[in-house]
Amino acid sequence: MALQGTEQTILRDPALFYWILIPITIVMILTGILRHYATILMNSPPKPPSTLAESRERYSIFRGVNLRSNGFVLPPESFEVRKSYLISAYKNGAFLKDPESRGQPPANPMTDPAGMDAMMGMMKGNMMMMIPQTLIMSWINAFFSGFVILKLPFPLTIRFKSMLQSGVMTRDLDVRWVSSLSWYFLNLFGLQSVFGFILGSDNAANHMASQMAGMNPTAGMNPFQPGQDPDKLYLNEAENLEVMEHFCIYDGIEERILHNLASK
Repeated sequence: MALQGTEQTILRDPALFYWILIPITIVMILTGILRHYATILMNSPPKPPSTLAESRERYSIFRGVNLRSNGFVLPPESFEVRKSYLISAYKNGAFLKDPESRGQPPANPMTDPAGMDAMMGMMKGNMMMMIPQTLIMSWINAFFSGFVILKLPFPLTIRFKSMLQSGVMTRDLDVRWVSSLSWYFLNLFGLQSVFGFILGSDNAANHMASQMAGMNPTAGMNPFQPGQDPDKLYLNEAENLEVMEHFCIYDGIEERILHNLASK
C-alpha cells in the first residue's frame, strides 16, 4: 500500500508504450477515418420534396427559427409585422400541405416510405458506430487487458479511479495510473479534435457531433422526423415567437457613432 504523501512508482517495461499505447491510438484514428468514409458511402441523400405544398410545409418552420435567431437586425415595426404573420399562419395551419388532417394522429412511419428511409438511415448510423467500437473493445480485452501503460502528470480525485483503471483489479494503485482499456475510453472522447483536423468539422467520425446533429432542426432537408406532427411543431414555434423579447442593434446607433467620433 502506498503511503499518503509519497510518490508511487511502478516498474514498467518501456515497450508497453510502443506495443500498447501507440497501436491503440493509431487503430482508433484509422477506425474513425474508415467509419467516416463508410458512412458517406452507405448514407443515401435525403429526398427533396415532391410537391410545392410539401416543400412549403417543410421549410416554413425555418422562417420562425430564422426570425428568432436574426430578428435583432430588423427594426421593431418590421419585426412585429413578420412575427404577427408567422404566428397567425402557424396557428391557422396555413403552411400545412393537408390542412384537413389537423388534429388527427400522425401517420405510422412503418407505412411511410420516407419514414422507412429515415429509420434505415438511423439504423445504419448506429451500426457504423457500435460495430467498430465493439470490435476494438474485444481486441483490447483479448490482447491488452490488465496492463498499466502510463501515468497522468496531474493529480486527480479518487472518483476517477473506476474510469482510469478499468480492467486493473487493484485497490491501492494511484488514481493517476491509466490502464489499456481506460486509454481506449480516453481516446474515444479525446480524438474528436484530431478527426476535426483531418476530416473537417462536419465528419461522421465525431460521434458526439453525430448525436447532436439530430437535435438541430436545420440539420437535414426534412425537419419533421417520422411520426412527428407538423401542426404541433408549428404551434410550438408560434409560442416561441410570442414570448420572444425583441431588440434591435440599430437602436441609438446615431448617438453611439457620434460618441465614438467625439472620443477620438
